[in-house]
Amino acid sequence: QVQLVESGGGLVQAGGSLRLSCVASGRTFSSYGMGWFRQAPGKERDFVATITWSGGATRYADSMKGRFTISRDNAKNTVYLQMNSLNPDDTAVYYCAASRNRWPRGSDNEYDYWGQGTQVTVSS
Repeated sequence: QVQLVESGGGLVQAGGSLRLSCVASGRTFSSYGMGWFRQAPGKERDFVATITWSGGATRYADSMKGRFTISRDNAKNTVYLQMNSLNPDDTAVYYCAASRNRWPRGSDNEYDYWGQGTQVTVSS
């Protein structure tokens, strides 16, 4: 069982930056692929980024490439999402997820554990 707790969300102006963190419980964090997803009001949950168990490979949704960076620190059981050049369309609840698949892709049905989410609001 893995429990995930996100933090770092908040209100930011367009063009600003935020860094989200997700801390995982348990001693097997380094064996999980990790991902970030987001859900805007009235919309489906969308893939944002994923990172393999070692941090050696990452994938991003097209609209996040060049603006968002996913990383992980296995010694701290933490995965991060650095978000730059934010715009109002990035407003959403952001969720961290863990997959038993060490090399997950972008489908949310690959992920086994989810955090409670953290709200990101970007004002224009």
